[in-house]
Amino acid sequence: MEAFMTKWGLIFKAFGITLSLLMVRLVFDYLNFDILSVTSLITAFIGGAIFTIAIIFAGTLTDYKESEKIPSEIATSIRSFYSDLDLIRVPEKTLVPRMQENTAALLRCINTNFRNNTWSMEEMDNAVDTINADIGRLVDLSVPPNYIIKLKTEMTNIDRISHRVKTIAETSFIPAAYAISELAAAGVIILLFFVQLDPFYEGLVLFTVLCMLLTALLLLIRDMDNPFEVGKKTYADIDLFLLWDLEKKLDEKTGYTKK
Repeated sequence: MEAFMTKWGLIFKAFGITLSLLMVRLVFDYLNFDILSVTSLITAFIGGAIFTIAIIFAGTLTDYKESEKIPSEIATSIRSFYSDLDLIRVPEKTLVPRMQENTAALLRCINTNFRNNTWSMEEMDNAVDTINADIGRLVDLSVPPNYIIKLKTEMTNIDRISHRVKTIAETSFIPAAYAISELAAAGVIILLFFVQLDPFYEGLVLFTVLCMLLTALLLLIRDMDNPFEVGKKTYADIDLFLLWDLEKKLDEKTGYTKK
């Protein structure tokens, strides 16, 4: 059922809004407000509006496709960092296990931020700084530089990605572009209220399809703007199962028990 609603929920939502618009259209017909004939100018305006919305949709889709890579990149860096620690031999026997526990704690911090639909950079910075301090301790213990560079590179990648997630989650895609798309859709719908539907029933079907298409595109663009809204019943969220699975595995390896 959840998969069905993820796929079709937005369509149902758009259809509900379209039904309201259809009622308004029927009132306009009853009051004889349909005073405009279908001309090439009107069809050109409708086509131009849809084309404008499609361009804005393509812009948000590019960011969305980039966001899809983020869970796998985080999981790969965390897994690589954790496994590389097994290759390190130092006299301080508690250091490597502590670093692995801190790595698991960093992943829990990341997943907690995703689950809470927030991105606390203070918590992330504290978790990263703790691990960076451990890496500094490895330097003091004369661990070969190639290991240090590898660990530091993975931690830098995680820090970079966390800042990218923060930017995506808390900023909107060009507010002016949203305004343009909403004006274009509103202009088309308002125009359709006054257009004569001839033949009537075929015109109503065309009105319904156009309104639902425009409404669904606007809802989808808004939803895609933040693809990390876990648990908010949105329809265009990134699947974070790689991070959930990795957290479970690392917790088992480190013996962490959730309180």
